[in-house]
Amino acid sequence: MKLGELLVSRGKMSARDVERALMAQDEMGGLFGQILIRLGMVSELDVAQVLSEQLDIRLLLAVDYPDDPVQVSGLSYEFLINNNVVPIELQQDVLKFAATVPQDHYLGRALAMASGKKVTIELGLETDILNALQKFNSDANEALNDGEIPDQVAGDEDFIEHLKDLASEAPVIRVVNQIIHRALDLGASDIHIEPFEDGLHLRYRVDGVIQVVPDPPQASQAPAIASRIKLLAHLNIAERRLPQDGRIMIRVKGHELDLRVSTIPTVHGESIVMRVLDRQSIRLSLKSMGFSEDTLKRYTTLLSKPHGVLLVTGPTGSGKTTTLYASLATLDAQALKIVTVEDPVEYQLGGVNQIQVQPQIDLTFARALRSILRQDPDIIMIGEMRDTETAQIAVQSALTGHLVLSTLHTNTAAGAITRLEDMGVERYLITSSVNGVLAQRLVRTLCRHCREEIELTPQAIAEHGLQRFLSPGQNTIYRGKGCAECKHTGYSGRTSIHELFMMDGAMNKAILSGADSVGLHNLARRNGMLTLYEDGLRKVVQGMTSLEEVLRVTQDQIEDSDPV
Repeated sequence: MKLGELLVSRGKMSARDVERALMAQDEMGGLFGQILIRLGMVSELDVAQVLSEQLDIRLLLAVDYPDDPVQVSGLSYEFLINNNVVPIELQQDVLKFAATVPQDHYLGRALAMASGKKVTIELGLETDILNALQKFNSDANEALNDGEIPDQVAGDEDFIEHLKDLASEAPVIRVVNQIIHRALDLGASDIHIEPFEDGLHLRYRVDGVIQVVPDPPQASQAPAIASRIKLLAHLNIAERRLPQDGRIMIRVKGHELDLRVSTIPTVHGESIVMRVLDRQSIRLSLKSMGFSEDTLKRYTTLLSKPHGVLLVTGPTGSGKTTTLYASLATLDAQALKIVTVEDPVEYQLGGVNQIQVQPQIDLTFARALRSILRQDPDIIMIGEMRDTETAQIAVQSALTGHLVLSTLHTNTAAGAITRLEDMGVERYLITSSVNGVLAQRLVRTLCRHCREEIELTPQAIAEHGLQRFLSPGQNTIYRGKGCAECKHTGYSGRTSIHELFMMDGAMNKAILSGADSVGLHNLARRNGMLTLYEDGLRKVVQGMTSLEEVLRVTQDQIEDSDPV
């Protein structure tokens, strides 16, 4: 039975995965088992266990390797490292080796000729073999432990090769893999690797909140970790004086992860942040994103209009782009020409033409927009309105019969109107083009396993403005107690709270008369708009989140909770 069939029979992978791996093997070459490991479809140990049975060769584990390196004359370190083989035992005239490809007849003959002894080769894991080989390379090992990297300029080929060697050491590969695997296990959106005077700090942003890892890697490994990540992200590993941005596409535990890498130089070394995008976890459904029923109905009405500007606002990490993706997913891409301009393209949508901004070749938002208008689009999605030219072209596009979706960084929905004016868009153009603005925040949802009821006093209900949302006689809400399921945080997952600002005749008059964002906000509330804080209170009463969480996320909105 073939290796792929054995892995399928043991439930380690699917038949479809085998087909994909075979296609990759045709393109990349190499052994099938190594392709599977490289693609992240199965673990190295899974492949080795099946291969050991298939070849009837013993599989060596870490405890089977000697504490001290076995010195063999005639074998160079370069040969051993290039062939993933290491001597583990010498008994009289018999040399025993561990190799990742023990079935390679050339390797056996070469080892016998070089050593002048009889050779037996057993199967070993690549990580264990590389660990053992480190003992042969004392210079590289010393540099790794001390964290000493020569301070040379980019372009020195020897220096670059030295960094690549450090980044290719087995312990560093294992540490970086563990960092990424832990992010997936925690459901983290960001990984922060930060060098400080007291050591290396490793932190994850989970459900919008930073969590510190109690057992970060050693500070001495920081340079090698940085080099490894930059190597994976195709960055200049020798340049440590300037910020760099890159991207890593990796498959972890069956998940296709897209890691956006950002490095900046600090006084203690390079600080690295990796934004984690799990393509399998994106929710491209407006109904699953936490919209209240009335808000969703009005937002869908705006989305169905044939032309105009529809904006989504909020700070970084508030789910604006995901909302736009979900909005596009509700539209008929077969009947409509949909084009997006993004930086970066986070998720690929079927039937949608997506353009990646490339500033280095002058493919900016504005330039791409001008070209898009000649593509006969029905709907245009702009990742972000960053400058005056982009905003003005977007407004003109809406006036000429296109529906334009975009994001802005403002605290409130009404604030988007004055922000457009600050960007040079005339008020009369705003009233003619903008259909509505959706402000959004993300709040953590309570863990269903440990949430508990708490009773509120009449004073607390009045203080927080909860009375209008509570059912008659209700005076209880929920809070998270903390349990093993939620890692003792009391929360699991996130949902959205919204504030939908809609344009109408009264709002148009107020804008043309010069009303500021506060005046527009108050007028919208008198017309029935619920603020972010109020929508959060609705979810508190429904038991979806806690009052503390809503207060944390909407601190700048609380003063607007009193009826106008």
